[in-house]
Amino acid sequence: MEARVVRISIAPVKSLGLVHPDVIELEPHGIRGNRRFWLVDANGRLFNNKRNGPMVRIRPEWDEETLQLALTFPDGTRVEGTVELGDAVDAAMYEHPHPSRRVLGPWEQAISEFVGRRLTLLWAEQHAVDRGYRGGTVSLVSRGSLERLREEAAAGEPVDGRRLRMLLEIDGVPAHEEDDWLGSRVRVGEATILLNGDVGRCVVTSHDPDRGVTDLDTLGVLARYRREGRNEDLPFGVYGAVAVPGRVRVGDAVQPLQHRLLAAT
Repeated sequence: MEARVVRISIAPVKSLGLVHPDVIELEPHGIRGNRRFWLVDANGRLFNNKRNGPMVRIRPEWDEETLQLALTFPDGTRVEGTVELGDAVDAAMYEHPHPSRRVLGPWEQAISEFVGRRLTLLWAEQHAVDRGYRGGTVSLVSRGSLERLREEAAAGEPVDGRRLRMLLEIDGVPAHEEDDWLGSRVRVGEATILLNGDVGRCVVTSHDPDRGVTDLDTLGVLARYRREGRNEDLPFGVYGAVAVPGRVRVGDAVQPLQHRLLAAT
C-alpha cells in the first residue's frame, strides 16, 4: 500500500479548533495563514491549550485574502468581521522574538469571556508555527503510529490524529515508519519536505480533540514505550522544512526520496 495523505489540519488561531482543507500550498515558510493568530495573557505570556483545553471548542474560519475572520462558539454565537491591525507588540513565543501586532475588533473580547480571563489576540507577521525556530514548518504523523498508540494504551477506539495537531496525517506505512525518514527528503504531492526532528509531546495530546478535556493518558503511554527520541523526549510524529514548495492535496502520494534512491542501488 502506497503512503498517502489522508488528512490536512491547520489552525488559523493557535490553540483554537482545527480546520481541514482538501488542498494547501506549501510555501518556503509553511502554509500562509496557519497559526496566523495567537493569544497572550496580561503578562505577555503565550496562552494555549496547555492552560485552557476547552478553547479548542471555538471554531475559526479565516480567509487570508479577504482578511475575514469568524469564530463560532459552542453556544452557537458567531463573531465575525474584517481584521484590522493595531500597534506592533513586543512579543516572544517559546523564548524567541515573534513580530506581531494587536488585532482590533470583537474577537479578543469574545475569547476572553469564554476562557474567563483577559487575553490579547495577536497577528503573527510570519505566522506562528510551533517548531519554526528548529526548521519545523511542516509536521507529519502516520495512522500506523496512531494504531500502535491505541494498542499500547489498550484503548477500545482508534486514537484520533487531531489530538496531535499535526499538519499532515498519512496512511499506508507501518507504525513509526516516519521516524526512519528523519534526515531525508520526502515528496508530498507536488512539494518536497526535509524532515529534521521528532516531536516531543505535551499534555495537549491527552485531550479529546472536540472537548478539550483529558480522556487518554498519552504521556504515560509514551513514557512506557517511547520515552526518548532523537531530538525530544516522548516523541510522536516528525517535523521538517519545505525544501521544494508545491501543492498538497488529500489523497496525494508520500514518497521518501532518499529511501527510493538507496533501494535502486
